[in-house]
Amino acid sequence: MFCSNCGKELPDNAAFCPECGAAQSAPAEETPQAAPQEIPAEPIYSAPSQTPPQAAYQQPVYQQNQYQQNQPPYQQQAPYQPAAPVDSGSFGWAVLGFFFPIVGLILFLVWKDQKPLSSKKAGIGALVGAILSVVSTILFYVLIIGASMMCIDFTFTKYKIKKEGNNNEILHQLR
Repeated sequence: MFCSNCGKELPDNAAFCPECGAAQSAPAEETPQAAPQEIPAEPIYSAPSQTPPQAAYQQPVYQQNQYQQNQPPYQQQAPYQPAAPVDSGSFGWAVLGFFFPIVGLILFLVWKDQKPLSSKKAGIGALVGAILSVVSTILFYVLIIGASMMCIDFTFTKYKIKKEGNNNEILHQLR
């Protein structure tokens, strides 16, 4: 026996096709029947007339959006290279080097190849700061020594005046 829908070979007693699932009509029996049976006027089972016949389930078809992009074909990118440091040569580095000469010197030595302008500013600030620091230190000690000499000289002179005893003359000389 063969399927009436898809044509596949079926076993003799199959009610449905295993391939397509179509119902098969019952095979005609070859044994003679003694008396024909009466078919009732009403069918044994009838589907309710209120429900419409259901269609076979179909999976919804979705359309995919087609994006049209005008891009060049993929090109291999160059390996990552860090951005070159910005060398502004800002006056701020000179000020930093001026107030902290050791920091300015360190920045000068570290940046001399990568950031020559900023390095120069920090170095000049450190140099000016160091020179001014030395000059101000020398000037401070000269003033301290000079002031102390004047105090010593004044005290010594005062001591001499008291020892000599002629107070009126010496007081006129001091005024």
